[in-house]
Amino acid sequence: MEIRWYLKAFNALSLEELYQILRLRNEVFIVEQNCPYQDMDNADQKALHLLGFTDEGLAAYTRLFEPGIKFDMASIGRVVTAPFARGTGSGRLLMERSIKAVEENWGKVPIKIGAQLYLQKFYESLGFSQFSEMYLEDNIPHIEMVRSQQ
Repeated sequence: MEIRWYLKAFNALSLEELYQILRLRNEVFIVEQNCPYQDMDNADQKALHLLGFTDEGLAAYTRLFEPGIKFDMASIGRVVTAPFARGTGSGRLLMERSIKAVEENWGKVPIKIGAQLYLQKFYESLGFSQFSEMYLEDNIPHIEMVRSQQ
């Protein structure tokens, strides 16, 4: 699966790109995970958005924050792959590209994430370590994880 990657500030997103981002986040985080929550949290405007497109549409997405916005460290959030892209390695590629984008924009700084607990091993394979006890966020078990400077 060939993915075309774009990194954009909020005000550089087209209306179509913004629609696809919000649609994918809604499809996975709210409908698929059966978790009603307020996805639009007034943080998108402060983020860089990494979008991965295939011929089928938006396949993978994250939003990236400089230190001091979501956490005291740089952070990666709203990590999502479309159902049609799962099992293709696109999730790993998405995170590798996200880490690289953080480093290119803010240096080789620690990166903090709020990870769904079931993905702990996946994130550990990318250099993240558990940083907190398990907590519930929107009734889904999460842990905070940090990737130290590499």
